[in-house]
Amino acid sequence: MAWSTSQLAELAGTTLKTVRHYHEIGLLEEPERAANGYKQYGIKHLVRLLRIRRLVDLGVPLSDVPSLEASDERGERILRALDAELAASIERQQRIRRELAAILDNRASIDLPTGLKPLTDDLPEAQRSLLLAYSSFLTPSAMSAIQQQLSGPRSDVAAQFEALPADAPEDVRRQLAQRLAPEARKQQEDHPFLRDLEVSSRRDGATTRSVLGQALSEFYNEAQLDVLRHVHALLSQDDTAGK
Repeated sequence: MAWSTSQLAELAGTTLKTVRHYHEIGLLEEPERAANGYKQYGIKHLVRLLRIRRLVDLGVPLSDVPSLEASDERGERILRALDAELAASIERQQRIRRELAAILDNRASIDLPTGLKPLTDDLPEAQRSLLLAYSSFLTPSAMSAIQQQLSGPRSDVAAQFEALPADAPEDVRRQLAQRLAPEARKQQEDHPFLRDLEVSSRRDGATTRSVLGQALSEFYNEAQLDVLRHVHALLSQDDTAGK
């Protein structure tokens, strides 16, 4: 008994479109046609189609099917490469499950690296965004140091900086910088990489400066940026005086 294309597809658990595609790329030979012009498939076509489906279900690209069927060395390399890809995919999925569990257990933000999530609920949006930007170039050890830095309670002066409006007067900015400078100095002493983030960057210097500069400009207003510039100047003066 011969089968039509749709019957063959149903027997093999695939679609009419797929059968036609296999014909087009040469994986499945065309059958003979009946007097009325309809294709007539036999058992060899069904077996062939089932074999192709088996390989495709294993993740083998259609272009590699002939090599695997030939049982040559290239076929073995294809399978080993596929196995490595699957192992990497499984590891990635397991990591994602661990991160999802951390998010669900801690009811934390989904947008930041896992190690920082427990800290982010109380952080201002600007700092949360900066952390995400930092994760694109800082090393894991530097990100861990930032986590340690943020794990302590925020000071009153830090809260004032976070709430500083863009139109804050110059004298308010300078006074705030004077109060922030000692904290910044202590942070640099505890975490030396903060003096120069390029040292702890996984990227080249130009990329690091670009990401950092754009992040600060985007997430802090002009008054806050001015305070940071004043703080940097004060720390530089201290360094110069100490030499």
